[in-house]
Amino acid sequence: MPWAFIVLVALLVAGRFLLAPHLTHPALQTWATVFVAVCVQALPFLVLGVALSAAITAFVPASFWTRALPRRTYAAVPVAGMAGAVLPGCECASVPVASGLMARGVAPPAALAFLLASPAINPVVLVATAVAFPDDPAMVVARFAASLAVAVLAGWIWARFGRTAWLPTPRRTAGTGQSKAGAFVDAMRHDLLHAGGFLVVGALAAATLNVLIPRDWLTTVAGVPVVSVLVLAFLAVLLSICSEADAFVAASFTAFSPTAKLAFLVVGPMVDLKLIALQAGTFGRAFAWRFAPLTLVLAIGVSFVAGWALL
Repeated sequence: MPWAFIVLVALLVAGRFLLAPHLTHPALQTWATVFVAVCVQALPFLVLGVALSAAITAFVPASFWTRALPRRTYAAVPVAGMAGAVLPGCECASVPVASGLMARGVAPPAALAFLLASPAINPVVLVATAVAFPDDPAMVVARFAASLAVAVLAGWIWARFGRTAWLPTPRRTAGTGQSKAGAFVDAMRHDLLHAGGFLVVGALAAATLNVLIPRDWLTTVAGVPVVSVLVLAFLAVLLSICSEADAFVAASFTAFSPTAKLAFLVVGPMVDLKLIALQAGTFGRAFAWRFAPLTLVLAIGVSFVAGWALL
């Protein structure tokens, strides 16, 4: 251990004199800023979600969910989607909470509807959207309606076509003789270490793509209706902005149409790089590579419809 410490100190000193002069490039500084911002912005909500998930595992009996949700899966999906309106958290919080719900006996389609709806229609997000679009209250209504519709449709489609092999139900139970407090601590430690690593991977990818995409490309496509919607939708996936802050970013895209901005707001909380990484780490890659494209297609399609009808 002493030798390892000495080697580490030597590497730090060498890096200070050899590498520091090369770390002042503006693109590298922007990359570091975006990476740190994504991690710092998402970490509190990830901790909140992990705490809620652990509390569900340790303190809430499985029988509660069978009483709170309709027994029929197709009826439970919209109820679970509406329940997402009461959790003030971002997409990082929704993944461990949805995992905890499945572990306590909630049908996967209902838990997935909650996963998608929670970061998109909770009160904090809707208030932030109203503040970001003070002269366009229809944007708040459109975001709520479109996001809830996507969550319910995704849940219903998964109920119809999803397979158990694609989404193994999480199983987390307290050990024999373990207290509820001990089960809470163990579940929280497991989820935080597991999900935190995938959050870092998603933040690395988001920061890299944020730097590589030239801003001039955005202004050239803003005037093409269909293309502009697709561009902002995919940009929402790449930038991975927390749902509590994405409305202010969307409002800054003044050259784009309201429908394109709505697509940015609907897609971002449901499909972004860090969320895909969290889903893959929590539920497996077989699930993430099927559920993320399904959600993206639904979000873009519903945004077109909602934009035409409400904006």
